[in-house]
Amino acid sequence: MRLTLKIWRQANSAAAGRMHTYVVDDISPDMSFLEMLDVLNEQLNDADEDPIAFDSDCREGICGMCGLVIDGEPHGPIRTTTCQLHMRSFADGDTITIEPWRAGAFPVLKDLCVDRRAFDRIIAAGGYVSVNTGAAPDAHAMPVPKDHADRAFDAATCIGCGACVAACPNGSASLFLGAKITHLGELPQGQAERDSRVVHMTAQHDSEGFGGCTNIGECAASCPKEIPLDVISQLNWDLHAAMRHGR
Repeated sequence: MRLTLKIWRQANSAAAGRMHTYVVDDISPDMSFLEMLDVLNEQLNDADEDPIAFDSDCREGICGMCGLVIDGEPHGPIRTTTCQLHMRSFADGDTITIEPWRAGAFPVLKDLCVDRRAFDRIIAAGGYVSVNTGAAPDAHAMPVPKDHADRAFDAATCIGCGACVAACPNGSASLFLGAKITHLGELPQGQAERDSRVVHMTAQHDSEGFGGCTNIGECAASCPKEIPLDVISQLNWDLHAAMRHGR
């Protein structure tokens, strides 16, 4: 495959960025999208040019590090992570536009890398449970209704990639926040701090500069882990309950 790539280049967060055009040849349809970028970077290295900076780690769709806006869609044309997107999703001769996540709370560090530490600060504000540690309890020591356990597991699949933020026209992280609130709120261990958790994490979300949710639904449509939109309803329900409780 021969492809034309229009890629956002930006030296650092303070520099102005712009699109650059590159051509790559002999791309196998079985390559992942990131492997295709590796081929381009080898080409740039051979020409003594600065390679494209992009985030990746596990390359197995687990860690949430990779994240590119490909032809206007977070993670590209199919619902998966960027590292699990393969070049067979494109055709020989295609022109592909590649950009970083576009959100005020995710400033560009270099090229296609953005600073997603705002998610870490939201988690630090309350995305945990405080329990006594010791020997592992028996699996049945704290019964959890199956529907609660299933919903907690579904919400816990969020990998924090940020696609929801990049897809949202408001730059909201409500799907990410709702997943974390729902995950812990469905479990008995999460009840003691349920009110304080949602208040503190929501306050941190807003202070980071994320926008508000207007229920457009692009976040859930772009989520590679298929986090359902109703976790945002759970977030709002818990927040209103905490306010009623005077937290």
